[in-house]
Amino acid sequence: MPVNHAPYDHPVIIDANVFSGDRVLFDAVLFDMGGVLVTGPFAGFARYEVDNGLPVDTIRTINSTDADSNAWARYERGEIDRDEFCRAYGGEAAALGFTVDADAVLSCMKSEPVAEMIELVGRLRGRFKLGMITNNLHPMNRADSLIADVLELFDVIVESSVEGVRKPDPAIYHRACERLSVAPARCVFLDDLGVNLKPARAIGMTTIKVIDPVVAASELAALLG
Repeated sequence: MPVNHAPYDHPVIIDANVFSGDRVLFDAVLFDMGGVLVTGPFAGFARYEVDNGLPVDTIRTINSTDADSNAWARYERGEIDRDEFCRAYGGEAAALGFTVDADAVLSCMKSEPVAEMIELVGRLRGRFKLGMITNNLHPMNRADSLIADVLELFDVIVESSVEGVRKPDPAIYHRACERLSVAPARCVFLDDLGVNLKPARAIGMTTIKVIDPVVAASELAALLG
């Protein structure tokens, strides 16, 4: 799941090259997982901070420091295992002046399905190619997933822990498009973090920032007609 939190003020961007008359033409819709299809980890992080007397956003601060090379990033790319992650993460926290139990932080990452987004995927199936681009700490056990039935609806699922590359690296977006056999300009991408939407826009995708799932679903409906 993503950890960097750069601000992003333009959740829906429509590139002129996807218009045909009054209609926007798309071939595929791509989704993030954590924070879009299932709830993100941030509420759990906040509870951990309160329970352990840590300043607000301690976990976000650790995760966003050296965001592409820190323990969290390396774990999401599958470069280190859980034990090595916990050792490295604890050291990174200490260097910033925090005492953190890395294993407990990982245990905070419990999610629930987001009903509006799940329903949306079902409605899109058969009308558009469906893809997922997710930063995760280990490969999904799809049969045991909270949304196992929904995962079966996707044509392509691109996981950072499997691919060795993570958002916001443009390579992971290109990889998803190649596997879907679609051009980026013919894709809509939904994510809850602006830092992950910006590179998608840069390669030509139309993006929707998911803050409220009902609003995001409405924005997508307006784009797709």
